[in-house]
Amino acid sequence: MDGNYGAGVEIQREKPRVVLPLVLFLITALTTTAAGAFYAGVNPFKDPSGFKKGLPFSLSLLFILGTHELGHFFASKRHRVATTLPHFIPVPPIPPLIGTFGAVIKMKSPITTKKALVDIGASGPLTGFISAVIVIFIGLRFSSVLPLIPAGEERLGLGSSIIFEFFSYLRFGKIPEGYDLYLHSSAFAGWIGLFVTCINLLPVGQLDGGHIVYALFGPFVHRIVSFSVVFGLVLLGIYRWPGWLVWAALVTIIGMWHPPVKDEYIPLDRKRVIISVLTLIVFVLTFLPAPFYIF
Repeated sequence: MDGNYGAGVEIQREKPRVVLPLVLFLITALTTTAAGAFYAGVNPFKDPSGFKKGLPFSLSLLFILGTHELGHFFASKRHRVATTLPHFIPVPPIPPLIGTFGAVIKMKSPITTKKALVDIGASGPLTGFISAVIVIFIGLRFSSVLPLIPAGEERLGLGSSIIFEFFSYLRFGKIPEGYDLYLHSSAFAGWIGLFVTCINLLPVGQLDGGHIVYALFGPFVHRIVSFSVVFGLVLLGIYRWPGWLVWAALVTIIGMWHPPVKDEYIPLDRKRVIISVLTLIVFVLTFLPAPFYIF
């Protein structure tokens, strides 16, 4: 959702363009449906009827990503910040890819107050989190606990965040030794939704989590936290999951600086402080030290 901000820029209201976002959405709907079919064990390009089996994954994932970005979009409109419609990013549905790299919106005018910073920064992750929880709750009803693949055959495992582990326990209880949870495609989409929420809430730079930290504590603490998070990602990349090294590089390239807001020294109201704290709690609940592993 991040764009380039600059204090003192006059806000120009314009009607968002529709054609490109719509085309990208339709392409992403196709690629995620194909990816869902592959996940269900069907090659939809050899058997077109297999596309139907990809719909639960595609609809679930697009629902989560869409609500996340629309949360940002409507919060931006409420604060008169010019922005584009959500742009979905399709990719070829080649396993293990999931048919998309997510969705983004671009800010076309600055966020000039900490109140708006919290509302816009928190709206996406919170709505996306709620959507992901709904999808997981439904998807786990169609998931199964089955015996593990025989020893000697490598397989990809998914890490469990606190919130995902909680819902899994509610549904299945403690999984016996020698068994594992096999996710229905919609539950897998919900897992991805939680991971996307976690990434967006990393408290660094101009990510959603960075907005929240900046609004709560100001530029000095924001800079310290940003550098600390990147250092922590490097350590996690070395000792837990190498993918964190990629994210550490990406957030460093994007930048750990945050543009100033005009009400820099005005404290947040109680409502925004509560929203900020809830958002940081969501980050803790969705964080995965090792999202993927081979066993």
